[in-house]
Amino acid sequence: MDRRAFISTLAGGLLAAPAVGPAQPASQAARIGFLWGGTLNPSLLSAFEDALRERGWMSGRNLTIEHRAAEGRSERLPQLAAELVQARVRVILASHSPSTQAAKKASGTIPIVMLGNGDPVRYGLVTNLARPEGNVTGLSVLVNEISIKLIDLLKEAAPKTERVAVFVNQTNPGAAPFLADLIAVAPRLGIKVRPAEANTIDELDRVLTALTREPVNAFFVGPEPFILSQRKRIIEFAMVRQWPVVGPTRAYIEAGGLMSYAPDGFTLFRQAAVYVDKLLRGVKPVDLPVEQPTKFDLIINLKTAKALALTIPQSLLQRADQVIE
Repeated sequence: MDRRAFISTLAGGLLAAPAVGPAQPASQAARIGFLWGGTLNPSLLSAFEDALRERGWMSGRNLTIEHRAAEGRSERLPQLAAELVQARVRVILASHSPSTQAAKKASGTIPIVMLGNGDPVRYGLVTNLARPEGNVTGLSVLVNEISIKLIDLLKEAAPKTERVAVFVNQTNPGAAPFLADLIAVAPRLGIKVRPAEANTIDELDRVLTALTREPVNAFFVGPEPFILSQRKRIIEFAMVRQWPVVGPTRAYIEAGGLMSYAPDGFTLFRQAAVYVDKLLRGVKPVDLPVEQPTKFDLIINLKTAKALALTIPQSLLQRADQVIE
């Protein structure tokens, strides 16, 4: 089944895209910065640059993009954010909540565009979504709600799931609120939550060793850069024990996970280009409301389900946007 693109409208409409002119001297080209919590994603970056090109901005002509990637090591983010500020970028794009937090601490004046962060009001990044006072705006994905929905779908696919190990990065400002929300609804979902905190290889080693001695029978893996970087190892560990793994990003499905439920990353990055275009043309962050996706993709890996001896209900398969066989 093909993935269906979701529909999302950005406030104010799109500005007309002028034709791309001759290459500008490096000193005159608009300079923007990309702060990646994990590794640079070429496919998503390509979608972002394509959308900018449609609006008249071409890298190497009238636009320069500075990239800084923390490679899943969140402790590097403050220094990388400072480097972008020192490079005098006009806009900073931040790939997740800790990246946005680091960028905001590095500068209170450079416009910052979030890319799919968790609840920015709850995390103190903006005062409200409709008129985000300060220098932060962009795209917010309500990760807590999406994750709870995904665990609910997991129970539908694997009804015997009772105790779920939930992998989080304890240094992320969203980790504690997420766990609190999940623990609060766990009785309704019919599960018990086992927090699995890991932000380094050593911490992950200890967590996985501990889980072999506990009555866990499923994993939830969040969209944390470090956890995402270790997805193959985590999923292989779970599969050996016949534990399903679900997560709110397509990358987990591609690594052998059972299900994902999330907005489409390519659409998010194209939307981010609209913000950058407006900001480069003089619009203030306060005048650009924070947007949220209205369509989410449910992807089910039937190959993994077969390996786990799971029979996915037909009613669930019919709701899927893509089924991998």
